[in-house]
Amino acid sequence: LILLAVAVAVFWLTSRSGYQLVLAVEGVPTILVSYWAFAGPALLWIGAGLLSYRLATLLTGRGRPVLGVVLHPLAGQLSDTVAASLQRQRRLLARGVALVALTVGFAASTAIFNATYRQQAEVDAILTNGADVAVTTSPGTIVPPTSPQAAAIAATPGVRHVEAVQHRFAYVGADIQDLYGVNTSTIVAAGRLQDGYFRGGTARDLIATLAAEPDSVLVSAETVRDFLLLPGDSVTMRLQDGITKQYVDVGFHYVGVVTEFPTAPSDSFLLANADYIASQTGSDTVGAFLVDTGGTNITRVADTLRHDLGPGVTVTDIESSRKIIGSSLTAVDLDGLTRVELGFALALAAAATGLTLWLGLTERRRTFTIAAALGATPRQLGGFVWAEAGLVTIVGVITGAVAAWALSSMLVKVLRGVFDPAPDNLAVPWTYLATVLAIAVIGTATAATAAIRHARTPHVELLRAL
Repeated sequence: LILLAVAVAVFWLTSRSGYQLVLAVEGVPTILVSYWAFAGPALLWIGAGLLSYRLATLLTGRGRPVLGVVLHPLAGQLSDTVAASLQRQRRLLARGVALVALTVGFAASTAIFNATYRQQAEVDAILTNGADVAVTTSPGTIVPPTSPQAAAIAATPGVRHVEAVQHRFAYVGADIQDLYGVNTSTIVAAGRLQDGYFRGGTARDLIATLAAEPDSVLVSAETVRDFLLLPGDSVTMRLQDGITKQYVDVGFHYVGVVTEFPTAPSDSFLLANADYIASQTGSDTVGAFLVDTGGTNITRVADTLRHDLGPGVTVTDIESSRKIIGSSLTAVDLDGLTRVELGFALALAAAATGLTLWLGLTERRRTFTIAAALGATPRQLGGFVWAEAGLVTIVGVITGAVAAWALSSMLVKVLRGVFDPAPDNLAVPWTYLATVLAIAVIGTATAATAAIRHARTPHVELLRAL
């Protein structure tokens, strides 16, 4: 409990101050990594193991009457005897529970962190490129969303959906910022927008506000600070008129903050309703087409579009963005590390569940001999082994799963610096976790079956062995 309290305290201290474990200073080809914040997850993991040991000891000690009732369907009339046997071996069994809990916590938290990192690396690639394939029009060209270019993109084999996004420049006071006009009915799905990209509401809620209130606008946090904006405040921007080419005043009102958007810069930008921008400027020209290929044939579609659309547009694909992100300063290649960690966790899961049964074999032999002499049936003798196996596996897996959830959440929070952007939720690799559970169950069943086979050794031989 003391370790858990210290872990929470360290985590709270590092979180509340906006602490960053990984710091990449702009313009400097190095990164600074501090390992102080690792103390929180490490202490949490150790504390969770010790807590599971304490819980198992209490369950097999003071919880003996309850165990007797629970084990009755398995051991029959010997359920109280089995519970007493578990009580005598409570320290050994508690060590097994703690080992299983530590193994599950380690395996699951490592797998969840790795899956979350991969998920956010893909999100970063989407933000950088905009979609599977992005077609950017040349500055100054007039390309309506119903233009022949748009029709050619939509007709390209392998294309599932094409999302047109306006890109303008707007003066907010003396500052010039990127302004993106979006189709409010489709941009959430087409742009794969996450709630973490916005403040003041969810992605769907704020985009719905842009649809319901066409003159609303989402701005950056920097703009909010610079102009001391409050929700509902009027914002007057100067946009270029599509006919006269002169800058005109266009009124908006502030409804929320946007921090990330596909193809947008990482600093200040604006997000508004494309129809409203077109009505105020007399132009619905598109700045970029976000092309969804369903994640397949990306390179082929990009090559086809480059050939069909010619040099007047720029075509980029997400595969190139992935390579750029993977070679950036703060990119971390976790493949080799996680393969070793996850493989070790699988081996440890098998050992943790089976080892405890073998370590208590001598004590079980004595119990089996006495029980058999008193007329216990093979099913009742097996109840001793299966009770131990079930206790170690079930209690260990449950406490380990709880520890894994807490540890995963803490790791993602502590290592927030390696996520760009930060995840909305954890990615859970269910296949791997199911494999860990299956190996634990198989290891337990194998060890239990072998122990029962030994239990069926003739009584005379057991007595000689004792």
